[in-house]
Amino acid sequence: MLSLAFQNVLTINGILLSIIGTAAGMVIGALPGLSAAMGIALLMPITYSMNSVSAFIVLCGVYVGAIYGGSITAILLRTPGTPASGATVLDGYEFTKNGEAGRALGISTVASSFGGLFSAVTLMFLAPVLAQFALSFTPIEKAALAFFGLSIVTSMLGKDPIKGSTAALAGMLLSLVGIDLINGKARFNLGLSALFGGFELVPAMVGLLAMSQVYLSIDTLHAEVKGQHKVKNVFPTWQDLKACAPAILLSSVIGTIIGIIPGTGGDIASYVSYNEAKRISKRKELFGTGIPEGVAAPEAANNAVTGGAMIPMMTLGIPGDAATAVMLGALMLHGLQAGTVFFKNNPEVSYSIFGSMFLANIIMVVLGLFCLRLFIKIVSVKKWILNPIIIVLCVIGAFCVNNTFIDVWVMLGFSVIGYAMEKCSVPVSPMVLALILGRMFEGQLRLGVIMNYGSFGAFFTRPISLAFIIIGVLSMAFGLLRPVFAKHQERKEGAER
Repeated sequence: MLSLAFQNVLTINGILLSIIGTAAGMVIGALPGLSAAMGIALLMPITYSMNSVSAFIVLCGVYVGAIYGGSITAILLRTPGTPASGATVLDGYEFTKNGEAGRALGISTVASSFGGLFSAVTLMFLAPVLAQFALSFTPIEKAALAFFGLSIVTSMLGKDPIKGSTAALAGMLLSLVGIDLINGKARFNLGLSALFGGFELVPAMVGLLAMSQVYLSIDTLHAEVKGQHKVKNVFPTWQDLKACAPAILLSSVIGTIIGIIPGTGGDIASYVSYNEAKRISKRKELFGTGIPEGVAAPEAANNAVTGGAMIPMMTLGIPGDAATAVMLGALMLHGLQAGTVFFKNNPEVSYSIFGSMFLANIIMVVLGLFCLRLFIKIVSVKKWILNPIIIVLCVIGAFCVNNTFIDVWVMLGFSVIGYAMEKCSVPVSPMVLALILGRMFEGQLRLGVIMNYGSFGAFFTRPISLAFIIIGVLSMAFGLLRPVFAKHQERKEGAER
């Protein structure tokens, strides 16, 4: 297993590609408003001309680097570069106010790398076992699995479940465009032969996640991020590492577990780990005032999510978070099918992803400790310089998928949809997930019904499919009721004050 994981990664070409991907991810993650999902969507089309192994070395580096990069501006500017770094602000910025920004960044770098490596090892040993189990799935189990995957959109709905549900429904409807998978007839394609295959996922995701952010950025050109800080003493001391060790280990476990649960993500993991680190600490009263554990815990957790979220994506075809949803699109771009047959049909690529995640975390700690000052300077690039570069990359990326301008128009159309959704505070993630899983759910559901002569009974009598259905229903119930519980808690806290 180890030889398969590293034989294509630990080469001069593989190491250089990983350095490029990780460095690009760190820059993207550190720029407020950008995210790991956007970074992968932006660079994914560029990897189309590469072989599959090289492409995923780059994309895994972007994923790992972007999650870590969010901590740079969270600590320096009190502005999380990505949502996953939200909890890092609580203690990280306190270090900066006390003139110890370098100390906080060093702790963040080491904790992030350990969390990422922990989850990469878990991915390496757990994913093949889960994939072997998934090989027994029939269309009935696959349909139930897709239902479970779609049910997790309720955890992405935000404060307004109606808006989020509408986005998911719209994504489901858009996934139906193209040739019917069962009878082979065209549907909802507006008479355009270019849409017989439906909307290409890559241009759609580039538009929703990347190009739409350019429009939002143009709206706020005047609101440039300001602030430069002198960074020194980046290497953490032995005392800091010793104090942070329990929190880092606990948070790595929590982050990996949360990452495996589809629909969660780094933001949830970071806050849960921060609270748990505070709960087990002997100096709870210092959290929020600038304490090493307060930086280490959320950073170990959100980077541990990276490997955890890859597990359901690779073995079941169900993305663990928004970034792995885009990564699933990258697999499709390279003609690879995630899920039950991924390890069986593509052992070279699947095991190279393990090695890529491991290598990216090693490179991240080296770049973070030795090149941090350079990344801080890059973060200060003005929006009026950055936006045209992103636009060009989006257009080229969309065109390169099939070398046709119809994909550019698809990208621009989805970019308008994404911009409108952002302006109306409608979450984009439910639509992305529904676009990816919609056709799978419809196709496998209809095949399962045909196999059982028009009956839905088998879905409720086969243990695995029934388990997925029950978990899916519980997931939807929890996601829909969570805002109600949150409002009740806010009213309770307000009354106590």
